[in-house]
Amino acid sequence: MDIKRKRCEWVTDEQIYIDYHDHEWGRPTHNDQELFEMLSLEGAQAGLSWITILKRRENYQKAFDYFDPKIVSKYDEGKIEKLLNNEGIIRNKLKVNSVITNAKAFLQIQEEFGDFDSYIWNFVGGEPVLNSWDAHADVPASTKESEAMSKDLKKRGFKFVGPTICYAFMQATGMVNDHTKDCFLAVDKA
Repeated sequence: MDIKRKRCEWVTDEQIYIDYHDHEWGRPTHNDQELFEMLSLEGAQAGLSWITILKRRENYQKAFDYFDPKIVSKYDEGKIEKLLNNEGIIRNKLKVNSVITNAKAFLQIQEEFGDFDSYIWNFVGGEPVLNSWDAHADVPASTKESEAMSKDLKKRGFKFVGPTICYAFMQATGMVNDHTKDCFLAVDKA
């Protein structure tokens, strides 16, 4: 792997970050379970750095049954207690409970729309928003689309889905491509 390639400024020299940037971030995701995972992980990140969550991702996957919303929606107090004692994840009670609450709301959206993918991608008209920022400092923390997504998700009962979290989710799942112009994955180079 070429670690000397020019990447987005937020990427450190840690291999886990490089791999995430090069192979996942900004790439369109349409698998419901992967979308639920990313929404859950972005919520867990609130107030923390992404690398903190990324380094715990495998632990999160195991702890939360690989983010199967049908399983997560049925977690009881015993499972919640287990999660709150799991040193491999962020043991914040509000964040842990939000994943369960969100799994229930996620299933309701699947029932209403056929899948979560159809619902969530509608916020960008079904196609990725391809941005071309000069520098990382130019990338917004939220947009009108992420604000609309946040508002609708909250109305449907989701937690930890503010406009900034929603925008990070949009970036992570490729709904938005925010690779900067100098990055080897920039829109005009991808």
